[in-house]
Order: sequence, then structure tokens, then C-alpha cells
Amino acid sequence: MRTITTTEDLAAFCSRAQEAPYVTVDTEFMRERSYYAKLCLLQMAIPGEGEDTAVLVDPIEGDLDLDPLYALFRDQSTVKVFHAARQDLEIFYVDAGVIPTPLFDTQVAAMVCGFGEQVGYETLVRKIAKAGLDKTSRFTDWSRRPLSEAQKAYALADVTHLRAIYEHLSARLAETGRDRWVAEEIAALTDPETYELRPADAWKRIRTRNDQPRFLAIVRELARFREAYAQARDIPRNRVFKDDALLEIASSKPRDMKELGRLRLLLREARKGEIAEGILAAVKAGLECPEDELPRVDRSRDKAQPNPALADLLRVLLKAKTESAGVASKLIAPAADLDAIAAGERDLPALTGWRREVFGEDALRLCEGRIALAAKGRNVQVIDLE
Repeated sequence: MRTITTTEDLAAFCSRAQEAPYVTVDTEFMRERSYYAKLCLLQMAIPGEGEDTAVLVDPIEGDLDLDPLYALFRDQSTVKVFHAARQDLEIFYVDAGVIPTPLFDTQVAAMVCGFGEQVGYETLVRKIAKAGLDKTSRFTDWSRRPLSEAQKAYALADVTHLRAIYEHLSARLAETGRDRWVAEEIAALTDPETYELRPADAWKRIRTRNDQPRFLAIVRELARFREAYAQARDIPRNRVFKDDALLEIASSKPRDMKELGRLRLLLREARKGEIAEGILAAVKAGLECPEDELPRVDRSRDKAQPNPALADLLRVLLKAKTESAGVASKLIAPAADLDAIAAGERDLPALTGWRREVFGEDALRLCEGRIALAAKGRNVQVIDLE
């Protein structure tokens, strides 16, 4: 197993990869003690046999920069192949503002090809590459050095088997004409907006049953402060204060250090210094937020009552269509979207693009009473009523 530790060797391999039709890529990273993921190891492989076609790149033990890698990622002649790419791509975007293109995600492709919901890499290795994986190094500390031979073998397998998986899935997509479907899904992965972590939007991740605008304004300001503080110091947001503490603060609305000190769920470090001052300032900002700037939860979908019978029929239709097409049903429409369609909503992903071809067109016809469903043996048939 070859491990690259210099920029010169990385550039040489990336130059070879730029001459290949594709390169498979994976990362090992840690983020338990930081806000941003820390790249610990990079794995790459190009088509062919031999040790020189698959390498490990060690950014910790080595003395290198990743500029040659980013040049490869920008090269449009080589497809960059990942499995479940979202977190890997975030690392590169945060580090250098680079998103690998053209991109192929085997998890997305596998869902389109009927391998199930969010199929795991191990399953694809077993079903397509006809191989097994040694999982003993899965939960390892990738930041520690030296790496064992078992760790290196485990990491390298994440890109060597990926070659066979990519070739199989890309050929299957070409045969079925579904490569366009995958391209639509991957567009979200290559959109920089996917990786923007804005403190002003952090409150939207907080789960609360209280939807009062003034309460939400305080939640928004507390989440904004916490996110900005964690980003600036590169620490996990929960190290500042946890979500349950945030909601306790928003409910209690402390106005000074004494009131802040009475809270139960706040960590000791957050009861003094910059964090405590930031909390009090956030509460004050939420309380003083002008009425027309208060956040409000969109309840438009709640008001629209779905027809339960129609929603059930849409579920039957979706199951029939996805089984016939050999595609994962959750990739087309989650249960909440089926209820929304039954309630009359039309601005939904299931009714656009390739999803409309597979399911959306008939879903609308079902809602309009233009088709019916009938059981024939173990199958469901669509009957045209026009």
C-alpha cells in the first residue's frame, strides 16, 4: 500500500488521474472535537491493476498541500466518484471553496438503480464487487499516528471496490437512460449553497413545539450567537451550550448574570465570560426585535387538510410505481409530501423533473380522478378513466 506524504508525489498521482476516465475518492476525518471536519486521510484510485493505481494521502504525517488535488477536482475530463459524498465535499469546500466536478455519487446512483434507501457501501461491495469488507477499523481514531496496516487496508478498500461499483452502476444507468436522473440529484451536491453554514439560519435546526414569534426570535439570536462563536473557535456547537439549554434560556429570558446562574442546563463554562455575555446579548436582541422582523413558522401546510383516502391511494401508487421502475420510494417522495399532494399542494420535488415522469404525472391524474387503481394478483394496475 502506497502512502503519499509529499506535494510532489501527490501532484504526480493527480496528473495520472487527470488522464484517466475517472478517479474514486474517499476521506477519513474527525469532527468530535471541532466545528469543522478535520481531514485525516485521503484515499484515491484510478482504473487498472497494481499498487500504483490506488494510494493513501496522509495530510497529518506528510508535508504537503492539496493544490494538486484541487486542480484534479476542477478538471472536467475526469469523473470524481464518491459514495455518500455530502460530508466529504464539505471538507473540500470549507478548505478551498472547491467542489469536485463532474461528480458521481454511487449511493444516489444505487437508489436510482433499485438497491434500496440510502444503501450502504458494504452492501454494494457485497452485491456488485462480490467481496467482503473487514470492519474492525471502522470506529478508529484516524488522527492518531502511526496508522496500522489494518487501518490502511480498510481505508484503501473504500476506493478500490468503488471502481467496480462505479463501472457497474454507470453502465446500468446508460442502459436504462437514467443517467439524467442521477444528474438531477447530484446538482444539489455540487451547489455551493449546500455547504454554506450561516449563523443566521442556525435556529431552523432547533426542534421546539413553541412557535410563538417572540420566543422564536430569542431562539434565533441564541442559535446565531452559538454558531458564530463555535465557528470562530472551531469547536463543536454543543461545547458552547446544548439545544436543551438553548430552549431553557429562551423560555427563562435571563436579563443579567444572576438570573443566568439560576438555569439548570447551562454548562459551567457558559455561566461566565464571553459566552455568558453573548447569551444575555442574544436574549436582549430577541426581546427587542421589531414586530415585523419576528420569525414565524410557515403553517400553510398544516392548514391544508389532506384527504386521508387520497393520501393512502397515493402511497399505493408510489409503491407500485417504484417497484415497477426499480427505484427507492423515499428518493421520490417522503410520506409528508404525499400528504401535501393529497391536500392540494403542487410545489414539490415529486412533481418535477424525473420524479414527475416516474410518479408525479400519474399522482396528479389520480388526484383529478382521471385514473383509478386496481389490484391484479400481487400487482397494482393503473386504469385510465378518460
